[in-house]
Amino acid sequence: MTQRIAVVGAGAVGGHLAARLARAGHQVSVVARGAHLDAIKANGLVFEAGEERHVANVKASARGSDLGQQDVVFVAGKAQHLPALVAEIPPLLGPETPVVFAINGVPWWYFHRFGNPRWTRIERLDPGGAIEACVPRERVIGAVIYSSNA
Repeated sequence: MTQRIAVVGAGAVGGHLAARLARAGHQVSVVARGAHLDAIKANGLVFEAGEERHVANVKASARGSDLGQQDVVFVAGKAQHLPALVAEIPPLLGPETPVVFAINGVPWWYFHRFGNPRWTRIERLDPGGAIEACVPRERVIGAVIYSSNA
């Protein structure tokens, strides 16, 4: 079944993911910026690994609002760029669209559902709650390892 999939942050990780998903037959859109966005629009998303070379024709824009609602959204930007990227996510969300955060670092949703009032949003990871305001925690696909010794 073909899915509409958006990748927000089409750099090394996001671009790899987007190219592979497009090659698998999905309808892929990417949010990118600057010269990288211009190159994708002009030449497609070029994937090279060893002898393998594939050009994925994806829809590309600097704004999520240009891409429409998606079945799945992957966010692959660097953790420090997340506060600037999240404004592009809400226009991509349908009523049940999950959001997969493929970023490194401590995830902003880390303490979600622990039920301990002293474990709250970490200001440094989600300044002013801007990320959670754009992507409610209930939509996030992510994992947290919990130790009862914490």
